[in-house]
Amino acid sequence: MVINKHITQLNSITDSGKTLRNAIRKEQSKIVGMLAQKLKIVPINYFRKTWFVLGMTVFGLPIGAALGLSLGNMAFLGIGLPVGMSMGLAMGARMDNRAKEEGRQLDIELKM
Repeated sequence: MVINKHITQLNSITDSGKTLRNAIRKEQSKIVGMLAQKLKIVPINYFRKTWFVLGMTVFGLPIGAALGLSLGNMAFLGIGLPVGMSMGLAMGARMDNRAKEEGRQLDIELKM
């Protein structure tokens, strides 16, 4: 029902160029987000792409800030970002593998 509403909205677009392409990406993102949130069904590498950025912000920035403050040079802030990125990628890959094992992974990979 909700997905049909998004498809109907896409079908109402008369432009066939960049506007349509952007609208498709936007609606696709909404549909995938809804599937992930309500049904826990995700496309391939969904969690890895999500946790890539979250790892840098949730883990990397605090680690870099702590390192920079402890060493007295905030230039070390950038060292935390790759550490957080790799932690996020590892966590996302683990969640993707769990989704695949539980049969909650769609057989598609979305290009963001």
